[in-house]
Amino acid sequence: MVDNNTVMEDGKCIECGANQTEGHSCYEMFQFPLIWEHNDPELYALHFWLVSCYMIQHPSNYTKDGYHLLINLFTKAYDGKWDTEYILLKNRELASQIKKITNPVPNKERERISEKWSMTIEDVFKSGETNAINSINKWTEHIRMDLKEKQGC
Repeated sequence: MVDNNTVMEDGKCIECGANQTEGHSCYEMFQFPLIWEHNDPELYALHFWLVSCYMIQHPSNYTKDGYHLLINLFTKAYDGKWDTEYILLKNRELASQIKKITNPVPNKERERISEKWSMTIEDVFKSGETNAINSINKWTEHIRMDLKEKQGC
């Protein structure tokens, strides 16, 4: 199944490994917390982390430079406990130094690499709206641990 944003094979996203849940691809599950944010300012405050976690697990959306920028920003923001305003300032600053951030290759033609992640959007989706803040905070922690493992840090 291809939904213009993800490729699901045998009921799994070929990039992040999330299982198709309630008939939804990982990209479709990602849309739910984006909607939930509009009902809760505290949840909306985690928007950067929600989007970053999802995008880190789907590198085909980025150029090589764009993906490295995302990893760098996420890591520094997490380790430095940056507030959202500072994260957005640094993102604008860093993004202005890169020619192209998003992948210009049509979605269906992109190279996708399967990675093993300890938590995906599937977990956030299954936890539901009432647990979204906790789930996104947990996902952020897992992403950081997974990145450390992948980078050998």
